This record gives sequence, structure tokens and C-alpha cells, in this order.
Amino acid sequence: MRFALRGAGGERIDFRCTVGSHGFSRVPPADAAEDYSWYRTALRLDGRVCGLHFVPQDDWLIVTADTKLSKAAQADANAAIRRMFRFDEDLSALYVMAASDPSLEWIGIGAGRMLASPTVFEEVAKTVCTTNCAWSGTIRMVRALVERLGGGAFPTPQMMAKAPESWYRDVARAGYRGAYLRQLSRAAVAGLDLESLRPISGMSDDECEARLLALPGVGPYAAAHVMLLIGRYHRLVLDSWTRPTYLRLAKKKTAKDATIRRAFARHGNYAGLAFWLYLSRDLH
Repeated sequence: MRFALRGAGGERIDFRCTVGSHGFSRVPPADAAEDYSWYRTALRLDGRVCGLHFVPQDDWLIVTADTKLSKAAQADANAAIRRMFRFDEDLSALYVMAASDPSLEWIGIGAGRMLASPTVFEEVAKTVCTTNCAWSGTIRMVRALVERLGGGAFPTPQMMAKAPESWYRDVARAGYRGAYLRQLSRAAVAGLDLESLRPISGMSDDECEARLLALPGVGPYAAAHVMLLIGRYHRLVLDSWTRPTYLRLAKKKTAKDATIRRAFARHGNYAGLAFWLYLSRDLH
């Protein structure tokens, strides 16, 4: 499969910056090269787990599957990849804004896109696994979900709902998050439509945030994190990494959350994304 590395507004997409936009690119079932020159993940296609390998080639993204796919599976993979790299999203206004901001003008190389998971359910479940724990704990929990429940791909809500409480406690070692993950997956099986949280649905950011906050295990940090990953860029992700990183870069000893939000309010609906890009420039 081939995809032009251009957004819907004709803006350039830098492969390395997109894959390296946040840590989930190295959380199972995903992995990436140290220099982000390649990326791989696994999807459930044709009823089985299929590995996908991504490499840039000139101005194209080349995606190779490790098994032959039916036409229906190719269409599903194509749609998932377009969501993951946000090919149908127009970020040209972001680049216009960034060009006049010395702290953000660097993203003109084609940075700014947040690599997405194939489904909103996966974004929410993984985010719950980041709460109140070290990054190594997040990887341990998600790896158990992928390898022990999903057979190499992120498990479906049905798979997660069937796992008993003891599995989340003893195998995934998810602690209190296990109950949240079970509740979330059961709600999805019962008809909770998390895909409707995407901006394309027309739902407002306020309503999206309210719906996320109503989910088990989702507080203000997790809601902002999920919103950023699904293309809603207004909320700032404020946590134990972003706060001290901001203080270091801004050369401040202390700052209240409200003060940080005011510092990025000028970026309007892109405030949260601008904040993330400001913090992650050194990573790129």
C-alpha cells in the first residue's frame, strides 16, 4: 500500500516526526526504530492478526503486510492507516500559526501530526494504563493485553470483557485499573460508541470531554490525552512529565496549571497541540 505523505490541505507530513510524536509508537503491538526510520504494528484483519511494516520512500509511505490480504481486509487496513497518520486531516492552519511563533516554527518540516491508534477504544484503554504509574508499568500492562489476550494485536472489547478480574490482577498486574478496563470493555460491548468522539462526528469539544470524563478511570489528564490523540487539540495534557518539562523550557521555578493554559491560549483550538509541540521539540 502506498500513501502520499501529504495532509488534506497539501501540507507535508514528516514520517519520523509523526511516528515519534509520542510514546505509544513503542507500546505493543507497535514498535519503531530508534531513529524512527521505520514503524510497525499489528491489526486484526480477515479474522487474524496481521503485521504491518511502515517505511518512508521519498514523499510516500510504503506499508507492507506480512500476509496476503483479501480485498475487504485491504480496505480495512487502508482506512485504519489513514486514521493513524491522519491523512484526511487538514493542518495547514496550524503551520500558518506556527510560522509566526519562534518556539513552533520548527514544525514546518512536517511535524505536528499525532500518531493515532486504529480505534478510539484502544486510545482510551492505553491511556488508562498510563495513569499513576511509571512508563515501564504502562508497557507491562499493555503488553499483557496484546500478547495474552489479543494474540499479538490489541484485544477487542469482547476479548477484554471476557477476561476475569483475576486475570487483570495477576497477569496484567493492572492494579485498580483492571476494574476500569473491564468496565470500559463491557460498556463498549454493550454499545458504547467511542468512535463518535472523533471530530468528524460534529460533537463539540466540551461534550467530548464530558463523555470521556464519564468513562471509568478517565480524569482530566486522561481526557485531555485521549482528545489530543483523536484530533481534538484544545485541551492541554498536564501531568508529571509535561509540568516539569514546561518549567524547565520556560525557565520558571513554578507555575500553576491555569498560568500554563493562559500561556498557550493564544493558539486557540490548537492550544493543547502547541503545548505538546513546545515540550517535544528536543525529542525531534
